[in-house]
Amino acid sequence: MPSSTKAFIAMQKLVDETGQGAIVDLGSGWGSFVIPMAKSNPQRQVVGYELSLLPWLTSVMQKNILGLDNLTLHRKNFYQACLPEAAVLVCYLYPAAMNKIANKLTSEQPKIDFLISNNFALPSLQPSKVVKIDDFYKSPIYLYKINQQT
Repeated sequence: MPSSTKAFIAMQKLVDETGQGAIVDLGSGWGSFVIPMAKSNPQRQVVGYELSLLPWLTSVMQKNILGLDNLTLHRKNFYQACLPEAAVLVCYLYPAAMNKIANKLTSEQPKIDFLISNNFALPSLQPSKVVKIDDFYKSPIYLYKINQQT
C-alpha cells in the first residue's frame, strides 16, 4: 500500500537524519517512495525490494527513464536478502511482517542502523522518535536506532 503524501514527507525528513548509509525500501511497490528518494539523495544508494511483477516492472521503467544510477530494484523477498550494513530500512508493512523484520534484525542483520516504519511499530524495540502525521488518525511514523538498542 502506498504511503500518503504526508507520511512520505515525514519519512523523508527522518531519512535525512540517518547519515549516509543505503536507503532500503522493504516492499517498494510502484516506486512511490524509492524513485523520489533516489532523485533527492543522489549521493546515497537506494534499494527497493518488491515481489509483485507489475509494480516492480513499473519501478524499473521509471528508474531507467530517469537515469537513476543510485537506485537498485530487486524482485526478491527481502526476508531472504542480505541487507546492506549501516542502512536505513523503510517500510509500511502489517504487524505480522514487522515481527518477521524484528526477528531478522536481531538474528541475521545486526548491523542495520535505522528502521523507519509507517504506522506499525517494531515489536520489542523502543522507537527513538515517533512523528504523528497531521491526518485524521494522527498516524505514527516510527524511527528506530537499531544498533543503539542491541
